[in-house]
Amino acid sequence: MKFEFFNDTGRLVSIHPGTKTSGIKCDMDSIKPLEARTFLLPPGTYPWVKMWDYGEERGLSIFVSAKKDDTP
Repeated sequence: MKFEFFNDTGRLVSIHPGTKTSGIKCDMDSIKPLEARTFLLPPGTYPWVKMWDYGEERGLSIFVSAKKDDTP
């Protein structure tokens, strides 16, 4: 499954390292304003997303994880 995030925040969004270690495939470079980023999830999963705002100094961070889809 693909999940696409569009950065309309006007700020740089870094990607939490746990995104890659959870099995998601993506470009780990920070997402620039007005840029879209595609996250490739393992088959049979759906995205679970969390964002943090660390303020102007540290910026925004996104974590994408794959949740198993158990629906019949």
